[in-house]
Amino acid sequence: MAHAFYAPSSRILLYPSPSSTFSSRNLCCFDRCLLMVRRRRSWQKERSVEGFRKKIWRRLCAAAFDSVGGVDGCSESEEDSEEMREEDLVGTTSPERWDALGLGQAMVDFSGMVDDEFLERLAIQKGARKVVNHEERGRVLQAMDGCSYKAAAGGSLSNTLVALARLGSHSIIGNELNVAMAGSIGSDPLGGFYRAKLQRANVNFLSKSVKDGTTGTVIVLTTPDAQRTMLAYPGTSSTIDYHPWLANLVSKTRVLVIEGYLIELPHTIGTLCKACEEARRNGALIAVTASDLSCIQRSYEHFWEIIGNYADIVFSNTNEATALCSLTSQDGPISAARYLSHFVPLVSVTDGPRGSYIGVKGEAVYIPPSRCVPIDTCGAGDAYASGILYGILRGVSDLKGMGMLASKAAAVVVAQQGTRLRVQDAGRLVKQFAHQLQSSNFFSDAESDHMPSC
Repeated sequence: MAHAFYAPSSRILLYPSPSSTFSSRNLCCFDRCLLMVRRRRSWQKERSVEGFRKKIWRRLCAAAFDSVGGVDGCSESEEDSEEMREEDLVGTTSPERWDALGLGQAMVDFSGMVDDEFLERLAIQKGARKVVNHEERGRVLQAMDGCSYKAAAGGSLSNTLVALARLGSHSIIGNELNVAMAGSIGSDPLGGFYRAKLQRANVNFLSKSVKDGTTGTVIVLTTPDAQRTMLAYPGTSSTIDYHPWLANLVSKTRVLVIEGYLIELPHTIGTLCKACEEARRNGALIAVTASDLSCIQRSYEHFWEIIGNYADIVFSNTNEATALCSLTSQDGPISAARYLSHFVPLVSVTDGPRGSYIGVKGEAVYIPPSRCVPIDTCGAGDAYASGILYGILRGVSDLKGMGMLASKAAAVVVAQQGTRLRVQDAGRLVKQFAHQLQSSNFFSDAESDHMPSC
């Protein structure tokens, strides 16, 4: 177990006092914590934090603002995917290094409004969340024919990557970020649809289609009382093998983002460990999303195998973080953030409308919530993660400032229908953030290659 290599102090379970306020002036504290944790791991000698910093900040330069448009990936039909052939999409963009590479489940979301009679006719329990087989999926989709529904390249990880790409498409702070995803899709039309949708959102889906495979789907049926029934068909998304092409991709990324849903899938833990080993050999940071409370409960030891041995960054909400720490609900997000930060250099714990915490070295920085009129909370945590990743890749030196960007991105998504950060909102957030950087000391000197000392 990962817990064995560090004995946390009892004070991390206490609520903060004014005397224990964490100074978040410089992200060099994150660097130091990163080094401390990695010295407790056998592979510390194999990579350098400073090397990552240098490679990131060499890419940062001042440039005139150029608004980059895009299509909000929510409602196109499957026919659109036929406009682009797979050979035209695989490897269309091949930068020297990817700023962020996500490894996760590639599933198409079908979401529609139905009534109770629809569920009763198909013998589907209202509010259920269940896995269905190929035949059951076909039966439900056939029944939805004629109903109003939307298809999207869905998934928590894809939401984060699309938001990161849209934030990173504006060159006011630095060069455009190169964002990609790897996963498993079938050679069916849905696989082409998934690839094309991400491509149009400036996220390159780099995995080749599985011959004769079927792309995974999630059918979300919402009744007038706002209850959601979710039917998941994993398809090929439940199997990811560690092929040489994947090793090559991982070796060329600055941040590897692992979706927690993969951790509980059969036969994927070996792929994830190999990917993490390759990432660290080539100086990449490794971020892990907790994804879902039930996943952690079912695969607790596997989560800690990845988090305890490899993770540099962990994204979670309060329930997920307390489950990882084996704490009770009374301990709360601040205790969880403090606890986890003894094992992972940087931890973010979101707590809904109450704000969030960023944990570093056993202390927690409180990030107040951004005001908004809530419409739909789905995708809020995904957008929050994109803000943290954006700040790290841009070399932001203040945890509070980085957290506020993440909080604002989450608030924008909560105040809209749909789980994706829109292009125009991303541009507005980047402009506001750039103004913050100019009027404060949030941004490190891009010419210095390293963070200033505290």
